[in-house]
Amino acid sequence: MKHLQVLLLLAGLLLGSGLAQAANLDLQLAADPKNPSSPTMGDWMHFNSVISNTGQQAIDGLVAWISLVEVTAGHEQPMDLEDWSAHKAVTGTTLAPGGSLQTNWPVRLIKQGDYRVVISATDRNDKTVFTSPTIQFHVAQKPVVESRRILPVALGLPLFIGGLMGYRRYKQHHAG
Repeated sequence: MKHLQVLLLLAGLLLGSGLAQAANLDLQLAADPKNPSSPTMGDWMHFNSVISNTGQQAIDGLVAWISLVEVTAGHEQPMDLEDWSAHKAVTGTTLAPGGSLQTNWPVRLIKQGDYRVVISATDRNDKTVFTSPTIQFHVAQKPVVESRRILPVALGLPLFIGGLMGYRRYKQHHAG
């Protein structure tokens, strides 16, 4: 009976230490402070991640990727990053114990709505996927016609043409 208890205790310690070693990545994610405070379609946002190896062994073949999820009511779906970002992953990196990898993830805002961004990471030897905290943001629709650019032309051009015509009539009337 005593041998069984010792074996169970050793098995628990081995399993516990294996679980502790498996959880050896820490992911942090933050929005770049230079991001627009009220982003609209067409703007760029940048997200900065730090992936740290908190374990005792090197992590070989690290793969980290960015994911974008739309959470707008009625439109919940993962987004294909084809048009949103050319920088979708970091691959093949080795992280020494205590080492870290900093990455900037640029994202061009294509569609209005509510979104969450997250960074995930794994390596070729472990079956665990680690994720960062999420960042949520709202993308406002960009007006198709910007009145501040169109209004001067829309009002100014007819006034200018009308002024030219009036000037010609004035000159013709006083010339004859």
